[in-house]
Amino acid sequence: MKGQHILLLTLIYFVFLVIIARITGKNDSNADFFKAGKQSPWYLVAFGMIGASLSGVTFISVPGWVEASEFSYFQVCLGYIAGYVVVAFLLLPIYYRLNLTSIYEYLQQRFGKVSHKTGAFFFFVSRVLGAAFRMYLMAIVLQQFVFEQWGIPFEMTVVLSIVLIWVYTNKGGIKTIVWTDTLQTLFMVCAVILSIYMITDALDWSFAKFLNSDELKQYSTVFQTESILDKDHFLKSFFGGMFITICMTGLDQDMMQKNLTCKTLKDAQKNMLWFSLVLTLVTFLFLLLGALLFIYAERFGVKLPLLDGNPKTDLLFPEIALKSGLGLALGSVFILGLIAAAYSSADSALTSLTTSFCVDILDLKDHSESEKKYIRKKTHIGMSILLILVIIAFKYLLNSNVIDSLLTVAGYTYGPLLGLFAFGIFTNYKVKDQWVWCVALASVALSYTLGETPTEFLGGYVIGYELLPLNGLLTFLGLVLIRRK
Repeated sequence: MKGQHILLLTLIYFVFLVIIARITGKNDSNADFFKAGKQSPWYLVAFGMIGASLSGVTFISVPGWVEASEFSYFQVCLGYIAGYVVVAFLLLPIYYRLNLTSIYEYLQQRFGKVSHKTGAFFFFVSRVLGAAFRMYLMAIVLQQFVFEQWGIPFEMTVVLSIVLIWVYTNKGGIKTIVWTDTLQTLFMVCAVILSIYMITDALDWSFAKFLNSDELKQYSTVFQTESILDKDHFLKSFFGGMFITICMTGLDQDMMQKNLTCKTLKDAQKNMLWFSLVLTLVTFLFLLLGALLFIYAERFGVKLPLLDGNPKTDLLFPEIALKSGLGLALGSVFILGLIAAAYSSADSALTSLTTSFCVDILDLKDHSESEKKYIRKKTHIGMSILLILVIIAFKYLLNSNVIDSLLTVAGYTYGPLLGLFAFGIFTNYKVKDQWVWCVALASVALSYTLGETPTEFLGGYVIGYELLPLNGLLTFLGLVLIRRK
């Protein structure tokens, strides 16, 4: 597939997003930007959240991870379901009862101003890194398969990608995103289904024959139960996945901002439960696609693409879709799916970062409506520039598989949020608010030290995704030490 075709598809897709943005962003009000007037249909929010949750990381990195981890990632996904139940019936009732714009306002009401700022800070770091991880994947694909041949530097590719997102989110905010994410999720789900169909057809298989093939069996092991010391053991993956969901959805302004646009708590809970089931099914399709890609690569001698001289499994899907002679249709499907996946997570991240910074950090309550709008627009631009800088930095710092890197970072940055909210919900204690930030930073430092401890010092135990709940526990215990009697 030629670079001109990819660029044309991107521009056509972008035109659709701008049209939706013009329709939904007519009011250009803070109420619509932050909460969509609390009028979003729950089923639209549920479907759109699939795209925001999966993102370009899932679209490229999960299939690329199958060679190293087989289907063990699905253990984490099963934990996700349990986590979504906790979010729906424990956290959402609190957020709706308090009528929050930013969920971190809960921490101010429960503990105080420093706790509020601490929670917002850790969300800010988490979401900047998470959004940058996701957009980085899209940028390297566009760079390697489109702009490289025209001599356009990676930095310019990143700037162009973020500017496009800023253009269609700067007025409507979350109201626009509820609708654009629905469209983008539809494109992404269709893309993975059509990709599976086209690649199985190229292998002269039906889907049923693929599922029963010996080639699939070498990649399809789901449950890892041999030793609790292993990183991918089922219990560690399941409970790690559960806490990842509680934190990266239930304690994340990005994901909760969409839920808080639903008309009622009951609608938001229905959204969360249906979303969790469909998300699990779609993720399994991505794992099947990953196995197909490696089977196809082995049969036809497709080598892993190189990035800065190193083999990169994240680039196998684009390599096969765009360069293996499977036709314009598969290349087009891949590009549309990738753009949909990347934009559906990055646009909501940009909006939630703007919301949290305005509400939690700047605290605009005492400003006039015109002043609030002016500050919000300036903040939106500032968040766009910040994302550009972080994505560019990743090109020079990131070496491992992106999905693994994303979940590892989440273990450090979301742990303090887990501890803070758990202490607030499950105890009646107040805390010495001025010391909360010290507890949070100490928890991260201890968790990082433990995560980097050589396995031989831990009796061969390999720390996996359980680092996140452990980090939360350390924060919780630290808050016990500074409680007020």
